[in-house]
Amino acid sequence: MNSAADDPPLAFEDSRRLPGPNRWFDRPAVVLDALGGAAQDDAAVAAWAERVERLCAALGWPAPQPRAHRHGTAAAGGLVLAFAAPEDLLFTATEVNEWAWERSADAQHPLAAVGIVALQPALDDLPWLQAEFTRRAAAERSAPLQRLKAAARARRLPVFEDDSLSIGAGCGSITWPRAALPLPLDVPWARLHDVPTILVTGSNGKTTTTRLLAAMATAAGQVPGLCSTEGVRVGSETVAQGDYSGPAGARAVLRDARVGFAVLETARGGLLRRGLAVRRADAAVITNVSADHLGEYGIHSVADIAQAKAVVLHAVAASGLAVLNGGDDVLMAIAAPLAPPGRLALFAADHAHPRLAAHRAAGGTTCGAAQGRLLLCEGAEVSAMDLGDITAMPLTLGGAARYNLENIAAAVLAARAAGVPLAAVQATLQTFGARPQDNAGRLERWAWRGATVLVDYAHNPDGLAQLLSVARALQPRRLGLLLGQAGNRDDAAIAELARTAAGFAPDRIVVKELPRMLRGRAPGEVPALILAALREAGVPAEATSLEPDESQAAVSLLDWARPGDVLVLPVHTTAVRETLAQRLAGGEPH
Repeated sequence: MNSAADDPPLAFEDSRRLPGPNRWFDRPAVVLDALGGAAQDDAAVAAWAERVERLCAALGWPAPQPRAHRHGTAAAGGLVLAFAAPEDLLFTATEVNEWAWERSADAQHPLAAVGIVALQPALDDLPWLQAEFTRRAAAERSAPLQRLKAAARARRLPVFEDDSLSIGAGCGSITWPRAALPLPLDVPWARLHDVPTILVTGSNGKTTTTRLLAAMATAAGQVPGLCSTEGVRVGSETVAQGDYSGPAGARAVLRDARVGFAVLETARGGLLRRGLAVRRADAAVITNVSADHLGEYGIHSVADIAQAKAVVLHAVAASGLAVLNGGDDVLMAIAAPLAPPGRLALFAADHAHPRLAAHRAAGGTTCGAAQGRLLLCEGAEVSAMDLGDITAMPLTLGGAARYNLENIAAAVLAARAAGVPLAAVQATLQTFGARPQDNAGRLERWAWRGATVLVDYAHNPDGLAQLLSVARALQPRRLGLLLGQAGNRDDAAIAELARTAAGFAPDRIVVKELPRMLRGRAPGEVPALILAALREAGVPAEATSLEPDESQAAVSLLDWARPGDVLVLPVHTTAVRETLAQRLAGGEPH
């Protein structure tokens, strides 16, 4: 039998522990990705579920509700096996899951029937298994920890745990090492409390929305804590750099004693690999869903993405709001039914969108633009509040960035749900985005020798199309584009990115290699796929070039620029973006 420290056997590829609400359950779960021929065998799956249920019952655990999910095709797909487990026994539950699948897969092996496959002893001896896993559970479960968690739950306080235990959130939290936990009577309970918390997810616009919300909190006199794909920030201080859009980033924010308002970007990868870090949020925003990262962790369609993103709705408090893009048909079909009854708010670029109009008529809250003004309507009996001229909001680039209008509307709804005063919301909309550092790497606008440079993170076809639409709205004399992709997208997704670029007829496309983002691809493989797709889309060879790294590629476009041009630079790497910003700041910043 494998321990947590053993290398995974051939029967499965990866085991995961999801300590909070997740895609399939409202409580903690363990997940296993199955491999091999047994993954396609119905008998093996049925045997796995039966073993899980039998052993969990013997251990006295709650009903595990085992769930198997096949994804993709028989040739190129896989099998995900999950069951709900006790929160304080997720390591032991992971071993139960691995044991159940290994035994079931082995039993279906064609050589098992003739005794050639050597099975480990006592694998189906229930009394022996019950004793063994009871021993492991006792080692994992800590009585002092359980007493503290029970005392925190009785006081309705949030708890966060890994190598440490935290009770309360932000400025109302205390953290202890697991090896030095206090007695409940020694905890200063009166000091502990929660803080306003907002979750933000979606395919595009997450980081912009998260940063805008943090700015609104600052305008309201709060100290915001923010985690995103760019890092962790508390107030104006960068605490950590890198991708912190998962539970680790959320815990870093919620354990910081300075934080009075938490804004947590919650990306697909963290949700699928580690679950949801929080159990309660004042608002959960889903900006949109689009085809990106397909083929990873059982996600093969936009509807699958919507189901994964909708996990954040499990955390919406009884007084909170689920904030959804009312103009996104796939998202609404999947996520709207999961919103808490009466706790749904909708946004869209167009305030007159039929779905928003119907929601308002039913007494719901909406936000969107009408006749050049941003309107907030908080219930059918309340007159719409005019939040200002959208062309005067820097994030819209004079109204050209329609997608940022959606991000703004989403942030307005979430901020209001978390108690941010309307005056702070309006003041932020009039200023945020005027400086490149307000929203670094997201629709930064620079002047460079008479040309306009747009720096962004657009990393999928929808994001790139939105960015190029803004560039075309600026009526460039010539359009230049930097184009590349990380290696963890499949060939079809890479080709679609290139076709999207070709559809806007750039005059110059510089294709970049991303040496630190090969992610299993051979050097040169991704640029070759992009160039081939550009050729198929009719882009002439003389309009393209290839550079070996992102920095050189960006500089080559700057050297190409002339007055009246617009350069679109989707930059993947933070260090390259910062160097580029220094170079552009020496030109003619807007």
